[in-house]
Amino acid sequence: MEEENKPIEEVQEQEKTENEGIQISNDVIAVIAGVAVSEVQGVSSMAGGFAGGISEVLSGKKNLAKGIKVEKEASMVKIDVNIIVEYGTRIPDIAFEIQNRVKTSVETMTGLTVEEVNVHVQGVNTEVIKQEEVEETPNQVENEEGNE
Repeated sequence: MEEENKPIEEVQEQEKTENEGIQISNDVIAVIAGVAVSEVQGVSSMAGGFAGGISEVLSGKKNLAKGIKVEKEASMVKIDVNIIVEYGTRIPDIAFEIQNRVKTSVETMTGLTVEEVNVHVQGVNTEVIKQEEVEETPNQVENEEGNE
């Protein structure tokens, strides 16, 4: 009986040693988290620093890791997400949705354990309201012209 169990234990040992050599970069984890955050409705944009904005302009590419900080210790990960929300959305609901999506995405794709997902709201985007007011004004002008 002991001989039958031995091959299974050896296979398990091989799997452990093979997976221990894989290193996942913090940038990769940040991009995975960034994609998950971008799918949440109510998030206007990611709040990144000055350097992130310049690199985005110079490269012409959208930086998916913008506004995300990753700290990794062994197989545990802590993620900080900095966002700007759209005006009129419930911040607790958005934060909860971000935490769930980021945790699920990172754990599924990397196999690492997400210990914390901290959501920091850096601002509120009110430009949507201003655009709606601008869109209403031309319609009112057209209606007044048609009545004359």
